[in-house]
Amino acid sequence: MYETILYKVKNKVAYLTLNRPDSLNAFNEIMNKEIVQALKIAEKDPSVRALVIQGAGRAFCSGEDLKSLDKNIDLGEIIKKRYTPMLKQIASFSKPIIASVNGVAAGAGFSLALACDFRIVSDKATFIQAFINIGLVPDTGNLFYLPKLVGSAKAIELSILGEKITAGDAEKYGLVTKVVPFDELESETENFAEKLANKPTKAIELIKNLIRKSYETRLDEFLEYEAYSQKIAGSTEDFKEGVQSFVEKRKPVFQGR
Repeated sequence: MYETILYKVKNKVAYLTLNRPDSLNAFNEIMNKEIVQALKIAEKDPSVRALVIQGAGRAFCSGEDLKSLDKNIDLGEIIKKRYTPMLKQIASFSKPIIASVNGVAAGAGFSLALACDFRIVSDKATFIQAFINIGLVPDTGNLFYLPKLVGSAKAIELSILGEKITAGDAEKYGLVTKVVPFDELESETENFAEKLANKPTKAIELIKNLIRKSYETRLDEFLEYEAYSQKIAGSTEDFKEGVQSFVEKRKPVFQGR
């Protein structure tokens, strides 16, 4: 079905694997399109309640495949044609997205990890804000997400120096959710994703939307949207189950409805 990615669903979690290991899972046009296709499938599938993005082989993603890039091409057009649709699809995705970072995440690969809701990384993972090293500015939404995670001063530092960031430093900067031993990355990612998949799905979607709204609306508008969101959450079966389980002093069993 796909040339550059793998896609499967297991225990309510969709796994989207970047599958160009010989190029360290570098992006090409086909991969950008296939990621969008897989995200649309996962969004519409009611059995999917969380999504993991991971890389095959020894890397997460090394960014754009520069070897196949025409030196005279309009890079702005590439961004608009290939990367903007992918980032918009990720941003609008209603379910939690986890980046499982095994090795290097560089350039647009770093940006992809930043765009996810969570980042579970191995102790061998590294992040590189590589754009400056070839005379470019960070793209693929990078500077939209990075300052929100680490602050503007650290974002400027990382972007202009373009140096390798270890997993330990990434954790210290607030870039990652959790650092785990390399050999435990797969199991830790699965456990984390399945934990999210068993939470109230609609509430997660509304939380993501509220956080996005907080950056672009005034307080009075935000509070209106907050009340509207709570009305929706309060009408779900998961809310009823949450209250009932609290009364009965048991663990809730959410169905994502």
